[in-house]
Amino acid sequence: MSEEMNLVRDLAVILISAGLFTIIFRALKQPLVLGYIIAGFLIGPHISFFPGVYSIDSVKQWSEIGIIFLMFALGLEFSFKKLLKVGTAAVTIAGGKFIGVFVLGFAAGQAMNWTFMESIFLAGLLSMSSTTVVIKAFDDLGLKKSSYAGLVFGTLVVEDLIAILLMVLLSTMAVSNSFAGGEMIFNLAKLAFFIILAFLIGIYAIPTLLRRFGKFINNEILLLVSIGLCFGMVTLATSVGFSSALGAFVMGSILAETVESERIVKLTSSIKDLFGAIFFVSVGMMVDPQVIGKYWFIILIITLLVYLTHIVFAGMGVLLSGKGLENAVHTGFSLAQLGEFGFIIAGVGVTLGVMRDFIYPIIIAVSVITTFTTPIMIKLADPAYKFLVAKTPQKLLNFIDPPQKKQKSNDSSEWEILIRMVMVRVTLYGVVLVAILLASKGYLEKFVYTILPTDSEFVHDLVVVGITVVVMMPFLYGFASNPANIKKQARILLKRNPGNSLPLMGIVLLRTFIASSIVLEVVVSHFNLNFWTIVAVFVFLCAFIMFSRHSFHKLNFVEDRFLANLNAKEAQNQEP
Repeated sequence: MSEEMNLVRDLAVILISAGLFTIIFRALKQPLVLGYIIAGFLIGPHISFFPGVYSIDSVKQWSEIGIIFLMFALGLEFSFKKLLKVGTAAVTIAGGKFIGVFVLGFAAGQAMNWTFMESIFLAGLLSMSSTTVVIKAFDDLGLKKSSYAGLVFGTLVVEDLIAILLMVLLSTMAVSNSFAGGEMIFNLAKLAFFIILAFLIGIYAIPTLLRRFGKFINNEILLLVSIGLCFGMVTLATSVGFSSALGAFVMGSILAETVESERIVKLTSSIKDLFGAIFFVSVGMMVDPQVIGKYWFIILIITLLVYLTHIVFAGMGVLLSGKGLENAVHTGFSLAQLGEFGFIIAGVGVTLGVMRDFIYPIIIAVSVITTFTTPIMIKLADPAYKFLVAKTPQKLLNFIDPPQKKQKSNDSSEWEILIRMVMVRVTLYGVVLVAILLASKGYLEKFVYTILPTDSEFVHDLVVVGITVVVMMPFLYGFASNPANIKKQARILLKRNPGNSLPLMGIVLLRTFIASSIVLEVVVSHFNLNFWTIVAVFVFLCAFIMFSRHSFHKLNFVEDRFLANLNAKEAQNQEP
């Protein structure tokens, strides 16, 4: 049989077995993911009774495409606006849970004499719960409208983002084999820069193009465009040193903010299901029963560690956010499972050669066990809460569940709101300005030298600086100016205390200095200026930006278009 027909046969075995076992698991009211894993286990190389696959390498390639579509679909359901809306409670719960589980997971790996990198990967993968399993369990049990459902879903949204960041960092650590704090900070900054820039450009350009050519775009074309954008972002992400999963996730989150997001979800769901099934079946193929039998005690220990740490640290996060004991118990028990990211991260570790092969089946076994028991754990939350109430002293209960008091607004909270607004604005515009600066140095200089080969170097530099500054102008205005919401907040602070005028002016001056420094960097990188000339140019730039901030309001067309695209989906949903 030819290689092409072997691939067809392998796909037939994978999909038929996946279909049969998902029917069985649907009848048993269990997550379909488990059906895929069991199907992969039975047709894998470790079980000879059922028809197996010929080419494991080909299946791995298909499964990598499956990861791309899974992350793309996750991004379509994620959206960064949703992250901003989950509130501080979800961030507190997810952050506290991640830190607690990570520390104990690393300690457990070291206690089992695993290598440092294996312990790091174990700590990371253990800290993630399963969004898919929890949502399915809540739907089956009719708990989507419960008082704690919002906390659970918000925490899962934050955890998904943490998992994406963790995959990038762990991959970087594994490749570089370096744990230097400076390098980690640089990689985090590089990651944040990439995500923010991709999101800003994507939200500005993609909805505009979809709207302009909307009358020509039917379902077939929209499907092709969506998948093309997904793989384009995957290619871009891998070319700058990030994973394909990150690129797919980012593009999904960008398309999630468009008015076409629901159509895209429907159009791509079948493709996601197809390749997702191949991925989860390939995961099942990695399960070796001999390894499970040999390391059953480690599997038991890690399973108990997942139950204990997820319940305790998620519950503590809920208590720290002031949501009460009942919500803490139900949230902790709901999140007590190892998610799909667990064996995705484990697979990354094995692929990069920093984790031994026997660890992968162990993680899959733990994931299967905790997934099976998720509905049971959710049902156990209520009796566990009643037990704690009965055994906990009343004084401690009163301390844990204090009466909710409405806190009066004060200068401190108003300043926090203003600073948060300014920081968001400075970060977003700063990323764009740095991107323009890098593009000018990396591409514009070469382009100008190509189209003006006979002109002097002075003319070349003058053209490059002129084009760069002109392109930067709208963003320099956005960086240094105050939109309506910041002005409103500043007026509130001035009304409360006229003495706030000095620090408010300080914030304006600081932003002006930073904007002027960016332009000065463009100038001095092309012209040799003495010290006093640099000072004069800097003072001129500061004065120009400071006194012309109110005169360049027409330059905010870029921001207006971006905000219109960002809010178009909500505006459409609000229409009668």
